[in-house]
Order: sequence, then structure tokens, then C-alpha cells
Amino acid sequence: MKATKTLSLLMAAAALTACGQKAEISGTVAGAPDSEIIVKQLDINVYSVLDTISTGADGSFRYKVDVKKGQPEFVYLFHGDTRIAGLLLETGEKVSVSADTLGNYSVQGSVGSEKLAEVDKAYSRFLNDIYNAETGPEMGRIYIDHYRECVKYVLANPYSLTTVPVLFERLSDASPVFSQNTDALLFKNAADSLKTVYPESRYVLALEKEAQRRMNLLDIESKLLNAEELSYPDIEMPDINGEPRRLSEVDARVVLVHFWDSADAAQKMLNIDTLLPIYEDYHDRGFEIYAICLSPDKAEWGSVVKAQKLPWINVNDGLGGASGGAAVYNISSTPTSFLIVDGEISDAQLNGVSGLRRELDRSLRRQ
Repeated sequence: MKATKTLSLLMAAAALTACGQKAEISGTVAGAPDSEIIVKQLDINVYSVLDTISTGADGSFRYKVDVKKGQPEFVYLFHGDTRIAGLLLETGEKVSVSADTLGNYSVQGSVGSEKLAEVDKAYSRFLNDIYNAETGPEMGRIYIDHYRECVKYVLANPYSLTTVPVLFERLSDASPVFSQNTDALLFKNAADSLKTVYPESRYVLALEKEAQRRMNLLDIESKLLNAEELSYPDIEMPDINGEPRRLSEVDARVVLVHFWDSADAAQKMLNIDTLLPIYEDYHDRGFEIYAICLSPDKAEWGSVVKAQKLPWINVNDGLGGASGGAAVYNISSTPTSFLIVDGEISDAQLNGVSGLRRELDRSLRRQ
């Protein structure tokens, strides 16, 4: 009986804890009586629909969102295709929203949501101003002013998650507001600060990954600027043992730079059926392979390399398609390979196995 009672108390405590991990939203949407409001959650860089709720005859609504402790969530309300409110919710918060169907809104009861509302307003003003600008110089002035305000905001709010949407603001899908290589330092500082407060937040983890990608590009740019006699962008990535391996330090007359994905069965077979026989035939004559895996799953990659006993240089920075190596060589798909012959990128077309062998025979014949 005592054990049963203890178990019941534990189950009740767990239920109370689960129920407590919520945030409550209430409010009104002017001009939207008896309407549908779509509740969406920001899933890193896309929205996922949580629910569809109905407003009352006066446009009022009420909704509860699951929010884990220490992991605030970005939640957005939509009326049709129009985003009418943005919220940054912490568990236990009770937030009141006053909105209309045009996207104008105010919020109370959540410091994060209030900050996010100001961020949203500033971003909306910026987009409106720049799209209505009549001249290039005017657009440039508007952009620079907004960029500077964003930098000031990020620096002034190092421990607020509202800096995340600021850092990811875009003019278009291909034009981020923070587009300078040196912005990498701002991203890294922001990620480091936020991680001390929200170490488990998926938004912070995404920011940290983006910061690392940008730092890699900044590092590559620095190396390119300081490179003395390289005719190709240098790469430095960790190998299977975690040791840094630099492309420019590969001691071979001919290097095959090979981008691949260890999650693809056909590319794994390419290692065994094609690359391994070629490596065995030409390695002693001055041939090496520098294989860059673009799979973000380093554990899987390591398992494949060890299982296949691949004898060449295998590297992976764990950033997948965001890898600095992929960016600097403009790699859009795998497998992709090219040759570096005597320190120069070869323009030879590697047409299949026979084409690669012909090029190796020609290149390694020279003294």
C-alpha cells in the first residue's frame, strides 16, 4: 500500500510538472470576429503549424503552448497569410496580445515578446523603406542605417534570444542583412553569450552552427589573403583522428580533391570499386586523395571510413553543406572531384575511371 501511494504521488508530481511547462496566450484580433487564427512555431528557419484556433464574436482567443523550462519558443500568429503577431514565450508566462489583421500588434506579460515586437516593427519599417526607395544611394543609406541599428541591438542585448531573428534578417532569400565576412565575429559572440543562458535551446544551437560556418569562411578568407604561392583555395579540416589536415600540406605531385557523402550508398561503393584500385595503382608514383565528406553525421562517416579501410586522407568538419570547404569551392552536389597537379588546379575533364587514369598517367610521367 505504501509503495502504491508513493508511486501515485510521483505520477501526480510528474503530471503537474508536465502541465506547468506551458505558456498561455490570450488576446483579441480587431476585424477578425469568428475567424481562424493559425498558430505556428519557428523551427530554426521555417514555420511549423501547431494548431488552428477560432476567435469569438469579439475577435478574442485563448491558447496554451508547450514550452520547456530553459528553452523559450518563438511562436507566431497568422490570419490567413498575414503574420499578425510574434511571441517569444517562456514556460509559465501569461501573455496578452492586441492585434489587427494587417500585422500591427502589441503584447504584454512577456519581456521577451515585448522585445520581439519592437524587433519586428523595426524590421518591417526597414523592408518597407528599402522597397519604396527611389534611388540606389537611398537604398544604400537605409540599409547601412538599419545594419548599424541591428549591430547595436545585438551588442546591447547579449543574453536575449531576440537577437537570433535579428542576426538572421534577410532582404531576400539570397541577401542576408549580415552579409559581411567579419560579421562572423558578431555571430560567434552572440552564440557564446546565449549559450551561457540557454545551453539547450535549439535556436542557440542553430546560431552556434551558423557562427561556426561563418568563422570557417572568415578563416579561409584570411588564409587566402596571406597565401603566398597557392593557385587554389586552401582547406584545413579534422581527419578521422581529429587532427587538422591542410590541403596545401599534402605531400604528393597529384592530389585528387574528392567531395562525397558517406550517407549515400552509391558514393560508398565508389570508394571501393573505383577510388581504392586507382589509389593502389598510383599512390607510390606520387598520387594522393584528399577526401572531404559533407555528411554532418561524423560518427557515421568515421564508421564508413574505418569499415572500408580507406587509406587516403579523410576529413570532415561536421557542417555538412555549410562546410567552408564546400563553400569556397562552390560545391553544389556530390560526388565532385578535381585534380591538383604540381600545386596547380588542373582543368582536365575527369570523364570516368578511364579519363582519370589517363590524366594520372600523363601527369605522373612528367619529371
